[in-house]
Amino acid sequence: MMESTQFKVEIEAHVAWLTLNRPEKRNTMGTDFFKELSEHFEKFDQNADLRAVVIKAEGKSFTAGTDLEEAGSLLSGQAADQREATRRKILKLQEGITSIERCSKPVIAAIHSHCIGGGIDLISACDIRIATKDAVFSIRETPMGIIADLGTLQRLPYIIGHGWFRELALTGRNFTAEEALQMGLITRICENRDTLYAEAQKLADRVADCPPLTVQGTKEVILYSRDNGIDAGLHYVAQKNAAALPSADVVEAVTAFMEKRKPVFKGK
Repeated sequence: MMESTQFKVEIEAHVAWLTLNRPEKRNTMGTDFFKELSEHFEKFDQNADLRAVVIKAEGKSFTAGTDLEEAGSLLSGQAADQREATRRKILKLQEGITSIERCSKPVIAAIHSHCIGGGIDLISACDIRIATKDAVFSIRETPMGIIADLGTLQRLPYIIGHGWFRELALTGRNFTAEEALQMGLITRICENRDTLYAEAQKLADRVADCPPLTVQGTKEVILYSRDNGIDAGLHYVAQKNAAALPSADVVEAVTAFMEKRKPVFKGK
């Protein structure tokens, strides 16, 4: 695995743990963060042995969002050519977050304490989100005079619905883990970080125990249907299954059921 200044990576069995690792900066996100994020997820995607990824963080906060010290240069007055350079830089940063969504392996976000601004962009690109009871969330860009531009405005409405989403995006207010659970942003609340990571491990193991090509195909169909609509999604999944069935893992699933044993899937 590549050397990283922003993250730690641990791979256990079929699960990769990607840890945000700038606790002294509250895991704020700068240019290097997004660049390395893309590189890590490209490697996760290409690793045939991996079946799930968990994102967690060191230190007091999951992430305090964008590194404002580094972003200061983008906020100063600029000539037209510089504004075009800024547009291109934003698109490049977006690629870092989108790499999470594009990864064929399901991604679980294990969130503690603060998940602010760019943190919402990051977790909105994940497949499953769980949090500690002390977690606090905010689309903080709005009170800062910035339009959130790394995916929150595009992805979050599909997760929590437009009612909640518009309130949070247009006010930028803090909201709690209980509210996040109520609106469906997270699916579980954990007492502390130990139980958070134990729960993330259980979820990742459950994902890893399923036939990997089926899980990856399911994620692909979910995203395709979101972006192209119900009718196109139905045609797409029909084509996917017609091409994939029967597979060795399907035969193993049926055989294991008949033999009353746990199946062993090989992604074939």
